[in-house]
Amino acid sequence: MNRYIIALLVLFAFIICANPARSQSKILTEAPAAAAGFSAARLAKLDSGMNAWVKQKWVNGSAVLIARHGKIVFYKAHGYNDMATKAPLDKNGIFRIASQTKAVTVTAVMMLWEEGKFSLDDPVSKFIPTFANQKVLANFNPKDTTYTTVRANRPVTIRDLLTHTSGLGYPAIGTPAENAIYAKAYMTGGVGTRGQTLADAMTRLGSLPLFFQPGTQWKYGLNMDVLGYLVEKWSGMTLEEFFTKRIFKPLGMNDTYFNLPAAKGPRLVNFFQGDSTGTIAKQASVFGGALDMNYPLQHSDYFSGGGGLVSTMYDYAILLQMFLNKGEYNGVRILSPTTVRMITMNQIGDMHPTLGDHAEANKFGFGFFVISDEGSKFGPSLPGTYSWGGVFSTSYWVDPKEDMLVIAYEQMWGPYVANTAKAFKSLVYGALNE
Repeated sequence: MNRYIIALLVLFAFIICANPARSQSKILTEAPAAAAGFSAARLAKLDSGMNAWVKQKWVNGSAVLIARHGKIVFYKAHGYNDMATKAPLDKNGIFRIASQTKAVTVTAVMMLWEEGKFSLDDPVSKFIPTFANQKVLANFNPKDTTYTTVRANRPVTIRDLLTHTSGLGYPAIGTPAENAIYAKAYMTGGVGTRGQTLADAMTRLGSLPLFFQPGTQWKYGLNMDVLGYLVEKWSGMTLEEFFTKRIFKPLGMNDTYFNLPAAKGPRLVNFFQGDSTGTIAKQASVFGGALDMNYPLQHSDYFSGGGGLVSTMYDYAILLQMFLNKGEYNGVRILSPTTVRMITMNQIGDMHPTLGDHAEANKFGFGFFVISDEGSKFGPSLPGTYSWGGVFSTSYWVDPKEDMLVIAYEQMWGPYVANTAKAFKSLVYGALNE
């Protein structure tokens, strides 16, 4: 009998070793620091640092989640959600994650690519006819906003959109030419947009000029909003429906929305603005009153694939752990390991992104900033680490070689907010024991 038990154990071990993807799949669980190779004493320095940031009036508060090997070793918030009442910032608060939406859109796109809905090198015009016969801006007259164009050398492709090499710009945050041309066409950045649909806006966008020849430069632009509309066309669902049915519900991301339910409204974190004197004030609106910061509670049918979501740290950690697990989480496969490899590798060749720390030395995948061998010398993140963030001061990174994900959320603008990011990364990596 013992021989049979031993044989079964050997067979079981063989199956596990022969199927590493299954054996390495991890579900997020809270654990002591030592269980994931961290020093509890050194992680305590992060607690002290987060408290100091509030006392120094860099921020009203910060929230952080750190997980390694699927074990959450730090999941805390420090500071205030209301400076006047001293109501604490909740680690389970719902944050406006803005451009962190892009990673979800890329996930949706590549799910549909795996289903054969399109080729990465298909022209966008195959699916959105207004993108046919596109023009590239040649000259712009700022006095009357007129411009001349030249013919695009080739069509914009799906791959161009995924890598931000299409020639599209971003409304309000681009060059004067971009801002003026997009404003005249009622193009928006997508966040808080009402009174139009994604389909209407992306159809108009196709008739507007590109700002460089496709595939020749990297430029942050409306690419993910176009991809969001393509997800709608390929799937027959709205982007909201696709995200909810195909990604959020299967993964258990129960607090991630385009339209935040009223019942969860009290969990929406307040937004603040700081100044050089250390004054930090809650903001009902930003951009000169153009954006009501309660927009997640004001129903919209414009589903911006580039910036429309709200979420929690825990929900977003599930998404990132799915990537670390090579496309699977809690028994649900969202993407294949090969697809995750493609998304998180250098997809822009010799080009460099123009956003991100030491961008001139790093690379870009499909929607992610990627640390290169050269870029890794500037900080503790290992080559292959991928990341992005959101305009309302949220950020994350995934370090596959350390099997680690890190999320840091704030909801504030001000001259000292960037100080927290500079201090943060060294505190995290400095707490690793192995």
